[in-house]
Amino acid sequence: MDQNLYRKCLVILSMMAMIGTSTATYAGAPLRQATATFYGDETASATMGGACGYGDLWDSGYGAFTVALSTTLFKDGHSCGQCFQIRCVSSPNCYYGSPATVVTATNICPPNWGQDSNNGGWCNPPRVHFDLAKPAFMKIANWKAGIIPISYRRVTCKRTGGIKFKFQGNGYWLLVYVMNVGGPGDIMNIAVKGTRTGWINMSHNWGASYQAFSSLSGQSLSFQITSYTTRQTIYAWNAAPASWSAGQTYKSTANFS
Repeated sequence: MDQNLYRKCLVILSMMAMIGTSTATYAGAPLRQATATFYGDETASATMGGACGYGDLWDSGYGAFTVALSTTLFKDGHSCGQCFQIRCVSSPNCYYGSPATVVTATNICPPNWGQDSNNGGWCNPPRVHFDLAKPAFMKIANWKAGIIPISYRRVTCKRTGGIKFKFQGNGYWLLVYVMNVGGPGDIMNIAVKGTRTGWINMSHNWGASYQAFSSLSGQSLSFQITSYTTRQTIYAWNAAPASWSAGQTYKSTANFS
């Protein structure tokens, strides 16, 4: 075989392997075992806000079917926005026959080092644990159980409309909370581009927020978003107008599928 052709084949095969590996981490992923508890009440009011920074989850579009992930799953916020299919298993408290519930990661369940990992310290590393909003828990099991064994897997996030960007900061420091991400649901990194700048890499602040220390006021802003799971990159062109201001949320037409 021609050496140049051989090398090209190797490159193509390597790229196919990388794509297959990244996709398998969530699309069609195998079922895994974990445990689940719940927090808050039936109104899910206690689940508003959260470490991902989505604020009012009704306004953000996530509603009451959300989850706080243990540290092992949260990954310093890179799991924010991921979607999980959850089903109660192997417990008399399970609602057998009910469909699996899909929840979105919006918060972290912090470790409780004062309690044993198998007796109250459910979110201590390296445990894989889901602390569900109560309405989501009640879909799969009797809430009086307190804690249940579950099976779970990553699934594609189905979102309506484009990615949303909630702005904080000022003309010299832009902090953006990224919401309503479809497909893999998560973000690895973001870059911002003003009408008078090139692409500026934004640093990860915490959860689903990213920041840029640059003078961007008075410029229409575009964003380059890369998924944490798939490494796919998309562009939200002119997502915010030149008149953008802190405290406002701007909607793009771009999203992962």
